[in-house]
Amino acid sequence: MNIDFAKYPDGLVPAVIQDNSTRKVLMLGFMNKEALQKTLELNKVTFFSRSKQRLWTKGEESGNFLLLNDIKADCDNDTLLVMATPQGPTCHTGADTCWNEYNTAVSFLPQLEKIITDRKNNPSDQSYTSSLFAKGINKIAQKVGEEAVEIVIEAKDDNKELFLGEAADLMFHYMILVQAKGFTLKDVEKVLEERHATKVSEM
Repeated sequence: MNIDFAKYPDGLVPAVIQDNSTRKVLMLGFMNKEALQKTLELNKVTFFSRSKQRLWTKGEESGNFLLLNDIKADCDNDTLLVMATPQGPTCHTGADTCWNEYNTAVSFLPQLEKIITDRKNNPSDQSYTSSLFAKGINKIAQKVGEEAVEIVIEAKDDNKELFLGEAADLMFHYMILVQAKGFTLKDVEKVLEERHATKVSEM
């Protein structure tokens, strides 16, 4: 990656920050060569603050870091696209993004996945999710099977609340099973994208 910092008089290039899970655009910042280097060294997104006139790691005061996933340069090598995992609200207002967007149903599944991961890696005696992980893969798979049967039963009736409740139960336990097998929703999504691409090419 060869960024043309000299293209701008101040040596700063725009850096668009995008949520690695939800693909929401979180914020826009500016990086010089040193900020880019520090971002790569710390794996935490670091900018050059024009107001502070110094390097500034996002979250250094609030704790709401942007953990680096990937960086790409555009076709002119003068703008960066930074994929990151936010450790809390990105905007100083408390919003998820600097465009005043808050958590919605679209972004909740990645959030739930993070909670499930935490219950797996940091077990709690009071956590139902942790107790399932402790019982092992067979119990988790059995629970997914039970929830699948229950949603089929509810699908035959016209009770919206009961059907959606069972759908949520199935999704929740399915996500636990995926985690127990050592995968993530992104792994599943990748398979779906590959299948879609294959079908489109065959049309």
